[in-house]
Amino acid sequence: MVILIVSGLAAILCVYYSCVLLFLYKGWKRIPNPSLERASVKTKVSILIAARNEEAHIGKTITAILAQDYPKHLMELLVVDDHSTDRTGEIIASYKADGVKLIRLHTDQKLNSYKKKAISEAIAQSTGELIVATDADCVMGTEWLRTIVTLYETKGYKLISSPVIYHQEKSYFEQLQTLEFLYLIGLGAASIGLRHPSTCNGANLAYRRDIFYELGGFQGIDDLASGDDELFLHKVAQRYPLDIGFCKSEKAVVYTEAKQNLKAFLSQRRRWASKSTKYKNKGIVLLGVGIWLFNLFILVTAIGSFFSEAMFLLCMALIIVKMLAELFFLFPLTRFAHRQKLLLGLPLLSILHVFYMVYIGIAGNTGKYHWKGRLVR
Repeated sequence: MVILIVSGLAAILCVYYSCVLLFLYKGWKRIPNPSLERASVKTKVSILIAARNEEAHIGKTITAILAQDYPKHLMELLVVDDHSTDRTGEIIASYKADGVKLIRLHTDQKLNSYKKKAISEAIAQSTGELIVATDADCVMGTEWLRTIVTLYETKGYKLISSPVIYHQEKSYFEQLQTLEFLYLIGLGAASIGLRHPSTCNGANLAYRRDIFYELGGFQGIDDLASGDDELFLHKVAQRYPLDIGFCKSEKAVVYTEAKQNLKAFLSQRRRWASKSTKYKNKGIVLLGVGIWLFNLFILVTAIGSFFSEAMFLLCMALIIVKMLAELFFLFPLTRFAHRQKLLLGLPLLSILHVFYMVYIGIAGNTGKYHWKGRLVR
């Protein structure tokens, strides 16, 4: 009887997961490729970076931004030094002659989200119509800004999410992260394509300055360390669900690096998962719960395989269907990133993903964790 119940529920969840990825595939395909023709731009842009102890990366990021093929009088770069204990502030200050504005974050009040505070301070001192946020460990091509702004001026979106991709992997573990991260970026992009925005990445996010203030900035979501991207996306989507776009262009990609070890990876993903406690859109919550339950049932059947041949066969069937559904969804994403060879790691990743999803679904919503040398929640 127990096997029949487990089998029935597992089958339902398997069909659910497959249908979710089918719809996400359609959502990705629905996003149009923006015109690649060079267009004149007229929007004043404020690029914001919140940096803490990023002396190894911040110089490369600033250099890449200063190299943008964008009118200099229409662009400003504001970098916030969030109480760094290394040379981050000194490096930022060295670009003063290039017009880079250094903002030193000084607050005696203990906060849970220093990053949101840093971004808010930068926006308050910005003068651009369009805010473009990125991270202190990112690089991008010279047409990055022009591509995003062209989409903004063409479509009039109030918020634009753009792709973030890992690169320069130094190990097989980092390659698996790149493939898994493409899954996450694709999920966010596809949900925008389906007009039900669910997720985005703050390393490549643009939104109108007036919309930020109209919606009260990060008010109401400032008690979590993370969420300057996703939770703000949800605020915009609640008011303007049809005015959110995704810039599906290689030229709009921001590149960053995967985590070097499992501890750093899990810490990052716990921080990301912690945002789910603030989701107000029940549809997004149910989506996440459904995917988590599907992976939980695979784990349950895997444990049951030690006691029942039927459970073993069911576990194998679930894993195979999961793998095929993910291959179907990931193929166009890896092709977009020119990283199709990463799909060779999908069988292993698909299995590891089961354990990861079950763990992170629990750990990300309980307790505190360390991030940038701080204990946060």
